[in-house]
Amino acid sequence: MRAAVSCSLIQHLAAQTGQRVVVLIDEYDKPILDRIEDRVRAAEIRDALKDFYSVLKDSDPYLRFVFLTGVSKFSKVSLFSGLNNLQDITIDPRYSDICGYTDADVDSVFAPELPGLDREQIRAWYNGYNWCGTSVYNPFDLLLLCSNRMIRPYWFETGTPTFLVKLLTERRKFTPLLGHTFASEQLLSTFDVDNIPTEALMFQAGYLTIDRWRAIPGRLEFQLRYPNLEVKASLNSSLLGALCGSPSIPDRHISQLYDLLMAADVPGMQALFHAFFASIPHDWYRNNPIAQYEGYWASIFYSYFAALGLDIRLEDVTNQGRIDMAVLFGGQVYLFEFKVVELVPEGKALAQLQAKNYAEKYRARGEPIHLIGVEWSREGRNIVAFEVQHLEPAV
Repeated sequence: MRAAVSCSLIQHLAAQTGQRVVVLIDEYDKPILDRIEDRVRAAEIRDALKDFYSVLKDSDPYLRFVFLTGVSKFSKVSLFSGLNNLQDITIDPRYSDICGYTDADVDSVFAPELPGLDREQIRAWYNGYNWCGTSVYNPFDLLLLCSNRMIRPYWFETGTPTFLVKLLTERRKFTPLLGHTFASEQLLSTFDVDNIPTEALMFQAGYLTIDRWRAIPGRLEFQLRYPNLEVKASLNSSLLGALCGSPSIPDRHISQLYDLLMAADVPGMQALFHAFFASIPHDWYRNNPIAQYEGYWASIFYSYFAALGLDIRLEDVTNQGRIDMAVLFGGQVYLFEFKVVELVPEGKALAQLQAKNYAEKYRARGEPIHLIGVEWSREGRNIVAFEVQHLEPAV
């Protein structure tokens, strides 16, 4: 009935004006996304919207132009069955900058607002969204920055991605690699209530964007990354709460980690992380299988540093192998190797850093280098070794 009424309305408007009708639909997917955690209800809403959007196909002779926008790309089969004349412009380079401000926009249109603000910090925190063309800034962030004059995660604070965080922990995703994700065009387009690939959800919701892409016959492949520091820092801060059972536990440690890094206090870092793992309730470990997989410990360690928006390099390649994690901050270089003692004998983490001579890659920076071997025990549920070697800059 609703579809018939809507179709009649479009025909009526076309007859009254003597022209074909323009239809603009914003947030076409919002009713489904608002109930995405309740799959039964979300499926019911999807089916109702499918009936609603079928009007567009039936009204084709009376339509001049139809434009739909939304967060997620639901498949044509699930939501737009029969509407085979839709053109998806999500990753069309010609339209990559229509939904955000470019660097040129910031430097020209926003020029009066820039004095007193750190231009490079603005770029690092809010630029970076890319759909195979020119990168753009998040408009919401930029406008609030100009008003409040302070760098903050304005967009992220509009709604914590509870469903995404829950999904990432349930699927035991290794958080250090979330910002270095490979996906095909088909995978990114596979999104429905009953089939939500992690990569598709994060990409379509704005938590990952395109870093690089290549075309091979009949196929597009993408390397995805975090768009900017706002998303990287804020998402990892939320993940920490899920990884330890309470948002309040990591909150009181994150600022302490920043102070310790500013002071290059490595022993203080050891004490901080030991206290953090000790603060996770016993019952949480017992009731959450996520704590039993190998990547859990390194995920927490990484997310602490990522929550501060630091320069972090994962699986950093050298001519001798890969460094688990490198952190560059405050004129210091921190190189980490991680081990779980139930899997590898104790004392192997620092020994690997030394044997592989990983520090050589960073010698040319002329900064102090700290080799840090971190070892955890599943049974002890804490750090059992935090061995350090300090290397002064070469004279």
